Amino acid sequence: MLTGTIVNALAILAGSLVGMALTWLAKHFSTFLPSGSAKLGDRLQSIIMQGVALCVMYLGISGCLEGQNSLIAILSMVIGAVIGELLDLDRRMRTLGDWVQTKTERLVKGDSGAPSISEGFVTASLLFCVGAMAIVGALQDGLTGDHSTLFAKSLLDGISSIVFGASLGLGVSFSAVAVLIYQGLIALLASFLAPLLGDAVIAEMTCVGSLLIVALSLNMLGLTKIKVMNLVPAILLPIVLCLFM
Repeated sequence: MLTGTIVNALAILAGSLVGMALTWLAKHFSTFLPSGSAKLGDRLQSIIMQGVALCVMYLGISGCLEGQNSLIAILSMVIGAVIGELLDLDRRMRTLGDWVQTKTERLVKGDSGAPSISEGFVTASLLFCVGAMAIVGALQDGLTGDHSTLFAKSLLDGISSIVFGASLGLGVSFSAVAVLIYQGLIALLASFLAPLLGDAVIAEMTCVGSLLIVALSLNMLGLTKIKVMNLVPAILLPIVLCLFM
C-alpha cells in the first residue's frame, strides 16, 4: 500500500545525500586549487543559493495559479496563521532542528554561514509535500495500489533533492521523513479522505501551500524573515472551507 511513498522518501534521501557529497567533494578538492579559490567557492555557493531561491519562487507562483477561489486562500492563511502562532510551530520546529543539528554536528561540519538543519528541513518538506502529485499519488497508492504517480514524483523529487541537498545541507535528507509521514497517512486513510479531497479541494490546498513556498523563497533570498512554519496549518483548512464556499 505504501510502496510509492516509500520509494519517494528513499529517492529524496538518496538525492540529498548525493547533493551533500558533491558539495563535500567541491570543498575537499578546493585545497588543491590556486589561492583565492576559497573565496570563489563562497561566491559560487551564494549565487547558487540565490538561483535555487528563484526556482523555489517560480514553483510557488506556478502553484498559486491552481487556486480558483481567492477568498478560501485568504481565510486559510489568516486562520492558519492564528492557529500556528498559538501553537508556535516555528519555535518548536527550530528547537527540533537545533537538537538534530547538535546530534549530527560530528557527522557534518558545516560553515557558520550554512543553512541550519531546521531551515533545510522546513524548506524541503514543504516543497516535496505541497502539490497535487503528493495528494493524488498517495490517494491512488492507498485506494488502488497504483504507484505510477508517486514513482514519477520520486524521479522529480530525487533530482530536485540533489540540488537542494547541495545548497541547503543535511536538513533536506530529513524531509524524507516528513514525506513518508504525510503521504503515508494520506495513503492509509485514503478510503476516508477520498470523498473530502476532490479536485477543487486539492487545487486550493496546492494554492495555499504554494503561497508558503513563495514565502520560503523570500526568506532564502534574505528579503524577509517570515515564520513559515506558523502558517503551515493553512494548508489543511481548504478541506473544511470548501464545504461551505
